Amino acid sequence: MSLHEIVLETTEPETEWVRGRALRKVSPTYRHGLMQRRIATALGAWAEERDRGRVAVEWRFRITPPRELTRPLVPDVAFVSFDALPRCAPDEDADIPRVAPTVAVEVLSPDDRADDLRDKIRAYLAAGTSAVIVVDPQREAVQLHDAGGMRRVAAHEPVTHPALPGFTLALGALFAGLRR
Repeated sequence: MSLHEIVLETTEPETEWVRGRALRKVSPTYRHGLMQRRIATALGAWAEERDRGRVAVEWRFRITPPRELTRPLVPDVAFVSFDALPRCAPDEDADIPRVAPTVAVEVLSPDDRADDLRDKIRAYLAAGTSAVIVVDPQREAVQLHDAGGMRRVAAHEPVTHPALPGFTLALGALFAGLRR
């Protein structure tokens, strides 16, 4: 720990630092959990098959956007490429990396505030995240945020991004059965 880091106690559910305050993550609903599981399963299979990196759900990161304090953020699903992990030494730092995830996925909950989400996206991208995928289970919509801006993924398009070469996730499969 340093004088330049915000350190929060580990809690259930997790707490992260957003817009200058400790913000406890909302305990997920079935839809939220289902989205996390489907995305983590697809991303994890892709990463393992190609030996690209690590994928986890609710993985705490210590990120440092330029000219800001290091702070904890906990994406719903995260991918870290093996190229980024060597900067996490020693091995204990891989459990709570001091690098931004290569790709962060945020699944919206009904209580999420738009300003909080914007702050998290800004912090991830400023700290080096290549892409932030925002999944809205209520609207069955996906947005991709990166250094080039934001784009909505059309219902007929798969989720793809250059930070995930060869990875695709069809929105139909992602949202299948949500309205039963």
